[in-house]
Amino acid sequence: MRTLIKDGTVVTATDTVSADVWIDGDTVVGVCHPSLRKTFAAEREIDATGKLVLPGGVDVHTHLDMPFMGTSSRDDFQTGTIAAAHGGTTCLVDFAIQGRGQSLRAGLDAWHAKAEGKAAIDYGFHMIMADVNPQSLAEMKTLAAEGVTSYKLFTAYPGALYSDDGQILRAMQQAAELGALVSLHAENGIAINVLIEQAVARGEVAPRFHAATRPEISEAEATHRALCLAEIAGAPVYIVHLTASRALEQIVAFRDRGLSVYAETCPQYLFCCTDDIAKPDFEGAKYVCSPPMRPKAMQADLWRGLRTGHVQVVATDHCPFDFKGQKDMGREVFTKIPNGMPAIETRLHLLWDGGVREGRITPSRFVDIVATAPAKLFGLYPKKGTVAVGSDADLVVWDPERKQSLRARDLHMRVDYSPYEGRTTQGAPTHVLSRGNVIVENGKFLGKAGAGRYLRRAAFRAL
Repeated sequence: MRTLIKDGTVVTATDTVSADVWIDGDTVVGVCHPSLRKTFAAEREIDATGKLVLPGGVDVHTHLDMPFMGTSSRDDFQTGTIAAAHGGTTCLVDFAIQGRGQSLRAGLDAWHAKAEGKAAIDYGFHMIMADVNPQSLAEMKTLAAEGVTSYKLFTAYPGALYSDDGQILRAMQQAAELGALVSLHAENGIAINVLIEQAVARGEVAPRFHAATRPEISEAEATHRALCLAEIAGAPVYIVHLTASRALEQIVAFRDRGLSVYAETCPQYLFCCTDDIAKPDFEGAKYVCSPPMRPKAMQADLWRGLRTGHVQVVATDHCPFDFKGQKDMGREVFTKIPNGMPAIETRLHLLWDGGVREGRITPSRFVDIVATAPAKLFGLYPKKGTVAVGSDADLVVWDPERKQSLRARDLHMRVDYSPYEGRTTQGAPTHVLSRGNVIVENGKFLGKAGAGRYLRRAAFRAL
């Protein structure tokens, strides 16, 4: 089917132009001045007058159907990708997990099975390496050939996902040879466990002590150490969910020295803070995630990092747990509260309203951090992340005046609360297209579970 999106303003990471967008099948075939319209014929037209045409969002940090802390994240690949589509995200990269004593292949196959027949938008996989050993290092080559070109390691969660410096260095060396990208969850898990033990012994068990036992210096130290290991390995590195000013200082220092260092932050760190996790009556449990909430003053540094390009991506770390029946497992002690928050549907709404409308970032910078930069860093560009001839027709018609309630009952994520309950944002999609097919129109889902395709991602290329 040939589709015309007419009379809109196309916004990419570099340009803003009044243009029609022509789609043939699943591909963009023209970004043209409206005067050329008479030379084409369309079977379907979408009127974008007064609206923007953006590339679909690319979310490179999600945890769908993930077992964690004795339970599992509430959204699976069906509910999570449908919610993502409602929010203007048309592509995601989820984390497959290698279990301890398990092969990378077994972990990847398990995640393929989770997504098969369920995903409503296109998807790829990172690989979490929980057991770095000669076999798993060798397997990285096989998986990279299948389009798994990024691997995540942890300096947190000793006894579960934690890797020591030697394991991280070996994985980085192997990734550098393969053209893959290592991402790091950077917190000093060994020190954090000591602080947790001491806090619990003192009777400090409320949700706010989750943040108190994961201090800013823990993140800054682990970030510095990860960047040093990457420099030794001669490898690029990507720090996930950056929250802290002192950790950002490390990113800036290494980037200023010309090293291939990248960082993402998440909406919860731009719009929530330690005041939220300190809410009474256990309400703070809704904001328990790792790394934790930081003081509100640090948000200005994160926004500055986004403006200057030292922070390249805003992803979600979407890992939702119900307040009732999951988060409340930790009513007696914060260590039993599942770490994670819902975000996959609200990322673009929050960043447009709180970023573009508030004058913190430009529309083109918005497109870059939610679509173009993540697509480039994780081997999806130019098929994803831009509006250009030859790209997949993953597009969003965005109405900058449209308002959206962020109440749980109005959203589509399978979770019983919203961190932003009562907030109304301005700026929302009217149409969301996945490979040329309209999958959301004026809030109604028109897509199909299972229509999403697995994406074999290309090797890492520096921004």
